[in-house]
Amino acid sequence: MAVVEDEAVIASAVAARLASAGFAVEVAHDGPSGVALVERIQPDLVVLDLMLPGFDGLEVCRRIQAGRRVPVLMLTARDAETDLLVGLAVGADDYLTKPFSPRELVARVHAILRRVETAVLPPVTELRIGAVELQVPSRRVLRDGEEVHLTPTEFELIAFLAAHPGVVFTREQLLAEVWGYRDGSGLRTVDSHIRAVRRKLGNDVVRTVHAVGYALGEGGHG
Repeated sequence: MAVVEDEAVIASAVAARLASAGFAVEVAHDGPSGVALVERIQPDLVVLDLMLPGFDGLEVCRRIQAGRRVPVLMLTARDAETDLLVGLAVGADDYLTKPFSPRELVARVHAILRRVETAVLPPVTELRIGAVELQVPSRRVLRDGEEVHLTPTEFELIAFLAAHPGVVFTREQLLAEVWGYRDGSGLRTVDSHIRAVRRKLGNDVVRTVHAVGYALGEGGHG
């Protein structure tokens, strides 16, 4: 596991907590060395700070995701929705806003890894939502014939909705089914991922049901 964090105290604390949870951890303290670390050790997950010297966490995320789709938990000291959306758009699977508890960090890491290992995708080979085609076995996504890059979590979210056309899910239900979070934490994660999916695939792929949650867009079918 790789931790990329420029504040030495935080980096040491995160690494120690993950190590005590049984993970092998290596640390980098700036953008370029973070990318080099990920390329060298090919980690199962990257804990990545948003604000880094050299180049920031967004650029690190872009570069490491270009090679292979490694799960990323992004850390941010700011709670601005724009930061979170941009982070998710470049490939982060989830985020934590500082300060966070060590227990929550480990819980999020376990949840992301569990989701990656046990992702339950629909037992079909193809799903369509209007002009969007999901090729389930290969996890490829096409819109009007052009391939679109989705993170693993984004793919699982839209595939889950596409497999249940007409069903409205609350944020809590989506957190449980897609993220594996059973305690209701991280409701903004759902909203941020929905916005990222809409930005990539179009506003029509997911509809908001006021005061309830989200459902597949009207044009969706399996």
